[in-house]
Amino acid sequence: MKKTLLLVFFVVFCSSIVLAQKHTFAIEGEHFMLDGKPFIIRSGEMHYPRIPPEHWRDRFRKAKAMGLNTITTYIFWNLHEPQPGKFDFTGGLDIARFAKTAQEEGLFLIIRPGPYVCTEWDFGGLPAWLLRDKKMQIRTKDPSFLAAADRYIKEVGKHLAPLQIANGGNIIMSQVENEYGSFGSDKEYLNAVKKSLIDAGFTVPLFTSDGPNDRMLKGGTLPDVTPVINFGVGEDPAKQFEALAKFRSGIPRMVGEYYTGWFDHWGENHHTIDTEAVAKGIDYMLANGISFNFYMYHGGWSFGYMAGANYSNQVPYQPDTSDYDYDGVLDAAGRITEKYRVLREVIQKHFPNEKFPDVKDDTKFIDIPAFDLTETAGLFDAAKTLGSSRTSENVLPMEDLGQNYGFVLYRHRFSADAKGTLEFKEQRDYSHVFLNKKLVGKLDRGRKEQSIAIDAKKGDVLEVLVENMGRLNYGLAFVSDRKGITESVHLDGKELKNWEIVSLPFNDLSQLKFSKTKMADATFFRGSFRVKEVGDTFLDMRSWGKGHVWVNGHHLGRFWRIGPQQSLYLPTGWLKRGRNSIVVLDLENTGTRTISASPKILYGN
Repeated sequence: MKKTLLLVFFVVFCSSIVLAQKHTFAIEGEHFMLDGKPFIIRSGEMHYPRIPPEHWRDRFRKAKAMGLNTITTYIFWNLHEPQPGKFDFTGGLDIARFAKTAQEEGLFLIIRPGPYVCTEWDFGGLPAWLLRDKKMQIRTKDPSFLAAADRYIKEVGKHLAPLQIANGGNIIMSQVENEYGSFGSDKEYLNAVKKSLIDAGFTVPLFTSDGPNDRMLKGGTLPDVTPVINFGVGEDPAKQFEALAKFRSGIPRMVGEYYTGWFDHWGENHHTIDTEAVAKGIDYMLANGISFNFYMYHGGWSFGYMAGANYSNQVPYQPDTSDYDYDGVLDAAGRITEKYRVLREVIQKHFPNEKFPDVKDDTKFIDIPAFDLTETAGLFDAAKTLGSSRTSENVLPMEDLGQNYGFVLYRHRFSADAKGTLEFKEQRDYSHVFLNKKLVGKLDRGRKEQSIAIDAKKGDVLEVLVENMGRLNYGLAFVSDRKGITESVHLDGKELKNWEIVSLPFNDLSQLKFSKTKMADATFFRGSFRVKEVGDTFLDMRSWGKGHVWVNGHHLGRFWRIGPQQSLYLPTGWLKRGRNSIVVLDLENTGTRTISASPKILYGN
């Protein structure tokens, strides 16, 4: 027994010595330097909020086994400061634990604190409460924005500055802002963000990350900060780095985001990218001493309301799916793919003297047989129970209500007969319109639907349920993407006044009253299922309409029959042996009351 205890003590002691060993990391001329020697960064991007913390170590070990030496992550302001001055770095938001676990698995860490991060995340990771101040100019030198961003970055520094490489930690670099050249060229702003990082205690080398064209590089970089570039398959790496060299030479070459795939919008096909094409680019880069970061190594899942949205010249609004698989090196559930195997072989070819750990893929998955959700609660009953109501002469956007996510219900009683066209300026993003609690139509911002015909009598009640489908996360328009009905409602040109407005964030459903009554239209369904053992699984939502799912109080995300996402990821940490509760809000009730689950991720339209 004593020998065993001594052996355990010796192992722990030796491990602590290894972890406490200090390295040096610097940028010298055209090289990253680790302990005074040229170093090629082989990084994979994965985001701690998209991956359950019980799986962090598994994903790190798989990264190490494929030949990576670094992990890169964004840091998510909106999650860490959900309300002004109220910070949260606990549980799955414990970024210090994330960093330390990566170090325990032999990986360095690159951080990207923003304050803006994009990443197909609501409002690009900025907190929605910034939009309550209509005078604030987002991502500029506006003092009010800089003060809020500085407060956040200093809080990040409290958790991560002690874990920099000079202090014995594993953090080797920090990014200044994020792809700013795609948005603007305000050097005062970029320098202010840089100063915030330094004031927060970050002493590691700083870098910027932008597309490789001249406009983006000129707008998004600083003269004393190393620029890296972002591109993917179909873009010749040699030409991309030629463009960088013309802009700035004598620096290390790195692709900060090398795209392994792409993200999905609702209503589109699931994106995949040819594995051999991805591998060809990595082969070129390693043959030429170029560092890289796979975007994404492991995409994971945008739980709850966190998926963002994009737009184009043709489509004014393109909401992202909760599934953030990205056709990454690992799939959305962290499983090894053919892409992983091929890329591992490419990396091994260029580092024949390194011994890669054995590949292990032992995450547990379970099936859940079909079960029924037998209880229901109507939307309007839920609004009474869970809503926070106020009256207003004018409609108000969600942010003015002090609300960040979810739904808003707008209610107006007609004082006279009203027949004509209701015009919204504008509903964001998806609305169900009711007259006397009967559905009269739906409006989809992505289809440019901002008006509907109505025929109402005196005393009739109009109710408009507006769903926030995710704030824009990219482009110039994202800075003003408020939700709900943002300005006004007109009936044949005359503005409707006098509204009751009900905030419905649906962040706690415990007070909902359920019954066995059959419901039409928007309905909450409740049921339960039992499992003997817990494990990861995917709920099959193909026969449901459009809505959200909560299991044991945890918000899994969105489903929508139009696809391509047709399942919802349910991680093992949100399950318990025995009975589990589930609530489904189906806004477009098809009559389905049955759900099953399996290890398979489902895609289709």
